[in-house]
Amino acid sequence: MKYLITLVFSLILTNAIALAEDVVKPAEMSKSDIAGAIYLRSEMTRVTHPNGSNTLDVTNFTSSDGKYETGMYASAASNIEINQPWGVDEFFYVVSGSITLTSDDGSVMVIEAGETATIPKEWTGKWDTEGYSKIWVIYTSDN
Repeated sequence: MKYLITLVFSLILTNAIALAEDVVKPAEMSKSDIAGAIYLRSEMTRVTHPNGSNTLDVTNFTSSDGKYETGMYASAASNIEINQPWGVDEFFYVVSGSITLTSDDGSVMVIEAGETATIPKEWTGKWDTEGYSKIWVIYTSDN
């Protein structure tokens, strides 16, 4: 009888642990992460561009369907022409630095630390910065 009770308890505990691994949990970016610790994560991607500047990118969350993602990105000074549509709907919050977006019609938007912007997936124009860090949220549709 003692063996049977131990066996049943072990099975219950094993199932509880297996179920706990399937629990969906929120993703967090702590104050420390936002201050830069997020770039120490193993999943951080560093890209060195031909001009020698670096960008750092960390995806913090990806939805189960892969269409919605959040993360942080940091860039050194850069000037980029966006000739093809941006490709994703993106909302971002600038943590440090600033970004100047010049749309193809010549309109200019400057986003500074503490401000947000949303870029539609169809956007084209110019992206200029002396360096910045942002928290980003992107949505990719089926089409």
